[in-house]
Amino acid sequence: MVHGEIAFFVWLNRGKESIVLDYGREEDAAVLRNMISRADVLIQNLGPGAAERAGFGWRDMRALNPRLITCDIAGFSEDGPYAERRAYDLMIQAESGMCSITGTHHAPGRIGVSAVDVGTGMYAHAAILEALYARRDTWEGCAIHVSMFGAMMDWMSVPLLHHDYAGKDWPRTGLGHPLIAPYGAYAVAGGREILVGAMNNGQWQSFASVVLQAPALLEDPCFKEIMDRVKHREALDAAINAILESMPFDEAERRMIESGVPYAAVNTVAEISTHPHTERTTVETPSGPANVTVPPAQVRGETVALGPVPALD
Repeated sequence: MVHGEIAFFVWLNRGKESIVLDYGREEDAAVLRNMISRADVLIQNLGPGAAERAGFGWRDMRALNPRLITCDIAGFSEDGPYAERRAYDLMIQAESGMCSITGTHHAPGRIGVSAVDVGTGMYAHAAILEALYARRDTWEGCAIHVSMFGAMMDWMSVPLLHHDYAGKDWPRTGLGHPLIAPYGAYAVAGGREILVGAMNNGQWQSFASVVLQAPALLEDPCFKEIMDRVKHREALDAAINAILESMPFDEAERRMIESGVPYAAVNTVAEISTHPHTERTTVETPSGPANVTVPPAQVRGETVALGPVPALD
């Protein structure tokens, strides 16, 4: 997709080096062992048991290099009944209950990007940084295990606590919020949508008076408090839609800014490509330069500079 390069490869491998080894061949396995003997961190997410069978399990590698930090990433925890099960992003979205709270009341859905893969990688990254920091004092590495299912169970903590302690299921609300109203997307004239987030009574009062210019809504006891508005969400949304559906986006945005109520445009990928806050930088690839987004964390005073995307091997 990117001058003949794979989009995932361009995104994930900028600034890295690449080597291709067949560890089934002894000469390649020797090269890999030599690299690991001098490495700080070894990450692997092969199928269950594959690293151990190949002679590169965490026990053997930490015996080879006691300062090594190993990080094994798997679908499920090592001591559970699903330890040997293969797993991919969408499978864990489904297994963890993520899909049950994503989508609309008509049907569940998947998160549109690989949230499980990215989230699990971030947990692994944080744990590795902690281990590197601890190693300064101990001079010893450690063995980290991160499961995709465990990562998503952490993300699912609030819906899980609602179920376990209040007996309430987290509803699927599409572009809405299960505990706050109005907090969702509304169609405006011209085919666009605007997402409104009136997070408290003050913001609701400002939204109703400045944006909707509907003081009658403020006098309605059904909409007085947040839980009242959640309880009567259908009637509230109908009243809001009746006003906004004939209002041009630019006018709705002007009123939202004046009101001070948080809002967002419901943008397409084409629209975020030219969004004023989409920051870009150029990286070299084997097939030519690519215009990519800058990393979200930046050091003040330093210029963003990303290393090139390597050729395979």
